[in-house]
Amino acid sequence: MKVLYKVAHFTGRFTSPSQWLFILPALVIITLFTFSKTVSADDNPYASNYQAQNQGNLHSLQSKPEPQLLSGTRRDDDNINMLENGYDLMGLSAFEAGDISPEQAISHGRSIQADMILVYVKKSGNATPASKMEVIKEAVKKGQALTEKDMAIDPGKYRYYATYWAKLPPPVLGVHVVKLVARKSSQEDEQPQVTDASEGVRVIAVIHGSAAEQAGVLRGDQLLSINQEKVNDAAALSSLVRRFKGNTVTINIQRQSEPLSLKVTL
Repeated sequence: MKVLYKVAHFTGRFTSPSQWLFILPALVIITLFTFSKTVSADDNPYASNYQAQNQGNLHSLQSKPEPQLLSGTRRDDDNINMLENGYDLMGLSAFEAGDISPEQAISHGRSIQADMILVYVKKSGNATPASKMEVIKEAVKKGQALTEKDMAIDPGKYRYYATYWAKLPPPVLGVHVVKLVARKSSQEDEQPQVTDASEGVRVIAVIHGSAAEQAGVLRGDQLLSINQEKVNDAAALSSLVRRFKGNTVTINIQRQSEPLSLKVTL
């Protein structure tokens, strides 16, 4: 899976693991048993295929976290749920393999100090017993010799995809944003090229319980300015939030093409 956009985070607040049954209905908690076998990084496909997605040294605020493992359903929806509940993405693993123990995902999560792990498992497109039988019938029809290998059914393989998350400190503002840039026209397009970036930044997630949520900021809002100072990108937003921390400010947003001003206490 490619990362389609990079988000800037403004930290969230803690949520106890017991609350996840209520705040993340789209995710199902996996019950795990403790395995005594220790898996090395070289033998662990979750570790050998891990790709960090955060430039900073993001990890759990706990000294020795015990990661919670969840079975993901829809990646995009799950990512938004995680962001809204105050987590940020550390990295991901993607690979194809046979039957892999979930303990290996937990083991790698411990090594990178993750708080939450979302795992997606999908059956790979290998030969099924029915398709194997068709191959055998065709060979018999043509009078071809069959070996034990021909008769055997291939062991199942699966596509694994896992995301690793760390809980963030309590937020000042409490939004995740992305800068939208207008699409450039291709040479085949009749319309002239558009190179100007759109104003402000797009809110892709609002952290639950944050100042932004209490003020009425919604996912999808275009955040334009704080106290009349333009927000041109995520860095500008971060700088303004730090500067006005502890004050009540006016945030100008655009919601479904309509301008709106909100009071927010940072």
